Amino acid sequence: MIVIGYLYLLPLGLIIGLIGSFVGSGGGFMVVPMLLILFPSESPEIITAISLTVVFLCGLSGTVAYGRLERTDYKSGILFLLASIPGAILGALSTSHLDRGLFNAVFGSLMITISVYLMLRPFRPQSAKAKGGRLSVKRKLVKTDGSHFIFSYNPLMGTGLNLVLGYVSALLGIGGGTIRVALLTHLLNFPVRMATATSTFILTGMALSATLVHVATGSFQRGFRRMGVLSVGVIIGAQIGARLSHGAKDIWIIRTVAVVLLLVGFRVLIMAF
Repeated sequence: MIVIGYLYLLPLGLIIGLIGSFVGSGGGFMVVPMLLILFPSESPEIITAISLTVVFLCGLSGTVAYGRLERTDYKSGILFLLASIPGAILGALSTSHLDRGLFNAVFGSLMITISVYLMLRPFRPQSAKAKGGRLSVKRKLVKTDGSHFIFSYNPLMGTGLNLVLGYVSALLGIGGGTIRVALLTHLLNFPVRMATATSTFILTGMALSATLVHVATGSFQRGFRRMGVLSVGVIIGAQIGARLSHGAKDIWIIRTVAVVLLLVGFRVLIMAF
């Protein structure tokens, strides 16, 4: 009966999975504000526990879909994932110390800041000759159909950025996919389509590590039913979103991210005050 009472979360999960996979974010930036609005008396710890679990399942579903499309740079993804896990564990442990009002204010401000940045500096197709600096490594991925991606990036910069992002993402329960896509394309020269796929792979492992921390601390149990209903819709939506992004123009992927971030950011920031 309690599960039936949460069935309205099913279509919401479908939308979250679709958009989250489409932009490579895992959907955490939508799950958190949605839960903050639907359950205003719930603690940040429970909100982030539910969100990170949903992000993991959305990311896992999206990773499988992107794997079929051959758009994921697994070598770089594993490196960045290993860097983000320590930060994610520390962030998950820090969540219980956050005040709800402060949590809303930080989350809303972060979303608005990222949205404005993406609007002012939308992603552009990366040049095959893009450089990552003197310490850069060159990556070339060839798909079975003969098409390929060629780019260079600085692995030390990428490792440091993902360590910090792992902490912030787990602290806020957002997965950090939208921020990571921006970093991969703007600072590390990843092509947009590869950035969304690789980001999805990274956030899957990062969200799993943070979720296990919440399981160990016991906060996961109170959100189990809500997480279960949301996850069914999210898994289905993630498959749809990954396939839709295959035929979408890069600029529309980024515009979708920016608009959604702006709307949810303002809504949550208003709640903080």
